[in-house]
Formats: sequence, structure tokens, C-alpha cells
Amino acid sequence: MAPEFEHAVLRALRDIPPGMVSTYGTLAALAGYPRHARHVGALLGRLPAELALPWFRVVGSGGRIARPGSEGADYQRLLLQQDGIELDGKGRVDLFRYGWPPAYFLR
Repeated sequence: MAPEFEHAVLRALRDIPPGMVSTYGTLAALAGYPRHARHVGALLGRLPAELALPWFRVVGSGGRIARPGSEGADYQRLLLQQDGIELDGKGRVDLFRYGWPPAYFLR
């Protein structure tokens, strides 16, 4: 991935406030790369832990945590809950309530 893409995505990622989430696609669009949701997912999946970025605030387009049932998904769920974000019984975040920026998730 191009360094410009990576820098733009990480800037957008840093802007997600506590208690809010964004989707891979929304983050790609905010970074100036619409339709690059999978690239955002790949980038976040290989972030070094020492960067301490809020990767856990990014979910799938339906509000779902990626790879449900995995150890990583359980950890993301824990971090989201610690951030004050509620998940439903199917492991989904209500994007109308927690989606950032809110204009992307209006009903």
C-alpha cells in the first residue's frame, strides 16, 4: 500500500472519538480513498501494537466485529465495551447511535 494511503487512513483513525465507531468503508472514504475498505482492514490488521491507535473502533458495514468468535474479536469486543460502546446479542454495534462521523450514519 502506498504511504500516502496509510498516512491518510491513520489520520482518520486517530480522529474517531472515544465512545464512537466507524466502518472500514467510511474510514476509507474519509481518508480520500472511497471503495478501499478491504485495504483499510488489511492495514489495521498489521498495525504494530506499540502505535496505540484505536483500531478497535473500526467495524464492518453492518456494525459487526470482523472474524466473530476469534480471540481478536473477543478482545475487540472487550475494548469496545470498555470504551462505553454496547453490542447487541449478535455482536453488532448500533451505527445510528455510535457511528462516526454521525452524518454518515443518519437514518
